[in-house]
Amino acid sequence: MELFYSIQGEGFYQGHAAIFIRLAGCDVGCVWCDVKESWDASRYPLLSYEEIAARLQQYPASICVVTGGEPTLYPLDQLTEIIHAVNKRAHLETAATEPISGKWDWICISPKKFKKPLEQNLPLANELKVVIYHSSDLQWAEQYAEKVSAHCQLFLQPEWSRRERIMPLLTDYVRAHPKWQISLQIHKYLNVP
Repeated sequence: MELFYSIQGEGFYQGHAAIFIRLAGCDVGCVWCDVKESWDASRYPLLSYEEIAARLQQYPASICVVTGGEPTLYPLDQLTEIIHAVNKRAHLETAATEPISGKWDWICISPKKFKKPLEQNLPLANELKVVIYHSSDLQWAEQYAEKVSAHCQLFLQPEWSRRERIMPLLTDYVRAHPKWQISLQIHKYLNVP
């Protein structure tokens, strides 16, 4: 769908400069998705790996985040090879609804109730980021925290449109359960893509 340079706004690498490759196509369909135009892959032209490599080299950041849509809909081995060939770190942001392919330096799995991640993907997560829309989502988040590795970073993120209502709940929850951290969508506060 697009390739752009911005600031990683969420999770463990929040605040870092990053190049984003947003793949079009999604099988999850979150009601709160802020990039619903990414769902229909047929609306966007294909880019060659050579063109992607050339564009990645235009930016000084060392992190390249592959996101979507839902990136696991595609075989990603060749894309991660290209990212590494231009000396960038390959980071994946995914709901993990299909098998994860490619060689990744960092994997953020953000499970969604609309279509659950494959169990086989969960141990691969370096980061688990759960969007909290209702208080009941906290118990759901705990179920996934039990399925990732002991070294996985755990984040709770308020759904953007409900952040004022959800933040007091998350603040109290993280104080009571300090294995979790709060992730904020700082790119939205900074007004950057």
